Amino acid sequence: MNKKILIVDDSEELTDALGEYLSQSGFIISIAFDGEQMKQILQKTEHDLIILDVNLPGDDGFTLCAHIRQRSEIPIIMLTAASDEVDRVTGLEIGADDYVTKDFSPRELLARIKAIFRRVKMQGKSHLVHHIPFSGWCLDTVSRLLISPQQVTIKLSGSDYSLLSLFLNNRNIVLSRDEIAQKIWGRDIEPLERGIDVQISRLRSHFNDKQHKMIVTVRNEGYVFADND
Repeated sequence: MNKKILIVDDSEELTDALGEYLSQSGFIISIAFDGEQMKQILQKTEHDLIILDVNLPGDDGFTLCAHIRQRSEIPIIMLTAASDEVDRVTGLEIGADDYVTKDFSPRELLARIKAIFRRVKMQGKSHLVHHIPFSGWCLDTVSRLLISPQQVTIKLSGSDYSLLSLFLNNRNIVLSRDEIAQKIWGRDIEPLERGIDVQISRLRSHFNDKQHKMIVTVRNEGYVFADND
């Protein structure tokens, strides 16, 4: 079955061009020009991925991303200004799975989309193992719930789940930022890009790991998930 993608952007020129390109690549495309149209479409039809512009009339992309995350784990790719790193970081902090800048090429966006769908497919296979215990915590791979030692449950976003799964499959092994980006985004990071550090910070916040004892920063090398179980 062809994947359904919803493009949310107020530029008719961009949505027409991008919609045509992605349709030719085998996707079923819906288009919304603002948040209200987006909500109406999502109420009627389930989609597999949302491409969401930051700058929209009415509710902006950040508000809409947060709205979606309260209700769904559907993958979200944010469209941000080419020079605005704050927008890119903010999008990841509120639960976006990836971002592209407005100077993107359609081929680049298509590669990002395919990488996310590959990740979702691999996550489906992880359901063969229902519960993964570690350091007093537990990851439920079916519901994507992180369960604390006090039995408090935390719903993980798609990118948080991917990152934690990667660490659990590589416990006590140092992973570089490029290795992490390749696994969760399907691409290398760009020079000075902070996206991986933001994802790490989000995951640490779920563990209340303020001292960085569980996810340890290894200077000039990357990160290691320290699990003593």
